[in-house]
Amino acid sequence: MANRGEQWSSKIGFILAAAGSAIGLGAIWRLPYVAGTNGGGAFFVIFLLFTLLLGTTLLLAEFVIGRRTNKNAIQAYKEIAPNSLWHGIGILGVVTSFLLLSFYSVVGGWILTYFIRSLTGGLTDPATGDFGELFGSIISNHWEVGAAHLGFMLITILIVQGGIQKGIERASTLMMPLLFILFLILVIRSLTLEGAMEGVTFFLQPDWSEVTSETILFALGQAFFSLSLGVSIMVTYSSYLSKKDDLVRSATSIVGLSVFIAVLAGLAIFPGVFAFGLEPDEGPSLIFTVLPAVFSEMAFGSVFLSMFLALLLFATLTSAFSLLEIVVATTSKSDPAKRKKMAWSMGLIIFLIGIPSNLSFGLLGEWLIFGDTFFNQLDFLVSNILLPLGALLISIFVPLKMSKSALQEELLRSSNLGSGFFQVWFITIRYIAPIAIAIAFLNVLGIL
Repeated sequence: MANRGEQWSSKIGFILAAAGSAIGLGAIWRLPYVAGTNGGGAFFVIFLLFTLLLGTTLLLAEFVIGRRTNKNAIQAYKEIAPNSLWHGIGILGVVTSFLLLSFYSVVGGWILTYFIRSLTGGLTDPATGDFGELFGSIISNHWEVGAAHLGFMLITILIVQGGIQKGIERASTLMMPLLFILFLILVIRSLTLEGAMEGVTFFLQPDWSEVTSETILFALGQAFFSLSLGVSIMVTYSSYLSKKDDLVRSATSIVGLSVFIAVLAGLAIFPGVFAFGLEPDEGPSLIFTVLPAVFSEMAFGSVFLSMFLALLLFATLTSAFSLLEIVVATTSKSDPAKRKKMAWSMGLIIFLIGIPSNLSFGLLGEWLIFGDTFFNQLDFLVSNILLPLGALLISIFVPLKMSKSALQEELLRSSNLGSGFFQVWFITIRYIAPIAIAIAFLNVLGIL
């Protein structure tokens, strides 16, 4: 059993919490717009391959580190490689999570604002006019989005301060089933629209002529983003696991749920986009400008839009819980007595750090860093540099600093799988993963 003060109360609770962390904005907000701007079906197939091969491999690597040590992200690396600098991977993960949540919570505030507005029916009212203009006016209203940003962070803090079982696990086991139910309803409605099959074709039928080196790079980054890899979140979550839990089955369940939600997201969004003659390459504002336009043309559109925004809010919050948890677990040194204090202090500091991102579309809109806004530059730094760098370091660390016998013992503990599976995983984590990640990383730095 884990020697920490807290532990997941059930396997399903851990899987839903980890899946909630993995799904979040990565699958519902980011994947549709990245797929829409990178070739649709071809991008999705490449993303799927990266997720199944490299994503699952790295997820298991983080699981092994976390459960082997039962310690937070920094202490886990220190225990495996004492008197070295390898714990820097954990520090990198905490810093990345801190920065990611600072702008992620801004988008969470937008979603909260849209959800509140959708309850009045105002977002799908034809009198609303141009939805792109509406989105611009909302995110440039620093008082409204500032209050929503704070509200989103307060919800996150309140849940995380409750601990693993009474906070994160309880919230996730309520939110995730609701998310699946709402998604299925929306997919059914989207697929019944006239002209919906054009959107399905765009999303699922690959056009390889659209593939570029950038497509491959973004697909790899999306695979890591969608599974919360490279920031040691899963090291932290798995450190609360019992030795009786099957790591492989848990990992495949989480990856399966993440892929399932990614498919549902595409099937909920792209059929509607094409059915109403809109463009799929709208970019980050896709769900805020295109979807209200789609729902405004539907019968009971305001109801469906509110449902979609509710599930998006649920998914965003479950990811935010994991991002704040890694920071709290590290700063509190896993002492339950310090959890509440660290949750509030770290959460509010993250909110303050996020203010420049929040104002990037209003008061600080003209403050550009290397030609782009603070928000976009921070998104690029985290998604395309820090996440792949963290994943690369983890893929090097595990086979280098943990013995093959220890890895096999931990990975196959409580599992029915034999040594054949372990050998395939070990070859992938030792050779294939670091080479693939290094190539993509050098590409984004302009070296390749």
